[in-house]
Amino acid sequence: MRYQLIGVNHNSAPLDVRERLAIPESRLPEACRQLTSHPGIDEGLVVSTCNRVELVTHTANGAADLRQFLRDHFQLTSAELDPHLYEFHDKDAVRHVFRVASSLDSMVVGEAQILGQVKEAYATARAVGSARGQLEQLFSRAFTVAKRVRTETAVGSSSVSIASVAVELAKKIFGDLKGKTVFLIGAGKMSELAARHLMAHGCTSIFVSNRTYDRALGLARKFDAQAIRFDDLYATCGQADIVITSTGAPHAIFQREHGERFLQRRKNRPMFFIDIAVPRDVSPGMAKLGGIFVYNLDDLQQAVSSHVADRRKEAELAEAIISVEVERFEARLQALDVVPTIVSLQEHLEAIRQAEMDRVRGRLGPLTPDQEMAVEALTRGIINKVMHTPVTALKAAARDQEATTVMDVVRRLFNLREKEKRPSATTETDEVSNKGGRD
Repeated sequence: MRYQLIGVNHNSAPLDVRERLAIPESRLPEACRQLTSHPGIDEGLVVSTCNRVELVTHTANGAADLRQFLRDHFQLTSAELDPHLYEFHDKDAVRHVFRVASSLDSMVVGEAQILGQVKEAYATARAVGSARGQLEQLFSRAFTVAKRVRTETAVGSSSVSIASVAVELAKKIFGDLKGKTVFLIGAGKMSELAARHLMAHGCTSIFVSNRTYDRALGLARKFDAQAIRFDDLYATCGQADIVITSTGAPHAIFQREHGERFLQRRKNRPMFFIDIAVPRDVSPGMAKLGGIFVYNLDDLQQAVSSHVADRRKEAELAEAIISVEVERFEARLQALDVVPTIVSLQEHLEAIRQAEMDRVRGRLGPLTPDQEMAVEALTRGIINKVMHTPVTALKAAARDQEATTVMDVVRRLFNLREKEKRPSATTETDEVSNKGGRD
């Protein structure tokens, strides 16, 4: 196995670093193409969410310079980037992918959105041809493992989420959320989830704005809300008590001067901003204004930490499942490694049998059907006995991680030509979803 993974997440890098590495959805296909054109990379996939950016690759020799790819792609120096990176190879990379898909590496352990995001990343890579046989096997299995974790543990049963924590913070500021007005900026899944939580706690009036007005209308219909054109955002936003913003803007859309105008119109009544965008939608200067409370993803992470203990036992069960699945996946790949050698051996010995049959057939003279069957059975029996020992050794080596050495010995003994490609594994996954939220 030659899997290699590199990335940053909410644990390894602060928000100001993550937002510099964020890749918008529209640029993911090109990022996948550039990744697979980097020296040494056969297949590549990019996962980019508000809490992580990761490159997952299958390499020619297991040692592609992924750090250099990131430095070149984002125009960053080693000093700016390297302290925040983690990198995994082979079995460790497989384990990390399984943990991410199973939501064990998320800010909120057990949240459901990350699996949809990973499936979207996989679908994008497949569409551009950068994820094929090897990454297909890895992610197909990852989706199955994630399903098993969610089925066999209660790691995802609690209602704790970034959205629910944001609501808790809003309640601390306002005390009672009944009758409060909410403004959704951006029509993403997390905005929708936060809005549902807020409505459940008494918020009644909702505005929705998005750069694409039709998407704003679609989300507004779900909440019996009012859609606002993006051009009218600043004129309307001051009416809201709670603003949930998650756009794909490359820079902050709310600056200090906007906050000053909002407070003036509201006669200094407080406003609460939940900024779940990467890069951030709300300038840090806004939070310095008295009466405006801004919480970004790093702030929410601190609030979430108090809920971690509730899921620790279930997370331990999930980690045990993943450890078993990693070993199974490795064994499965090793078993697939020996298949071409076994097939070559079968073909080689069958060719010898047929050649010898043709050579002596003239000397045997005409044979009755029963005699033909007897000769076939005799020669095939000999071939099967000859094959038994090397085939058994190859299968045992695959289980004992000695496949490469034994395959080389068998190929040399029987003068076999190496098969060019490993046969594809049968995929065992759910349908790839085109919907996801935020990790």
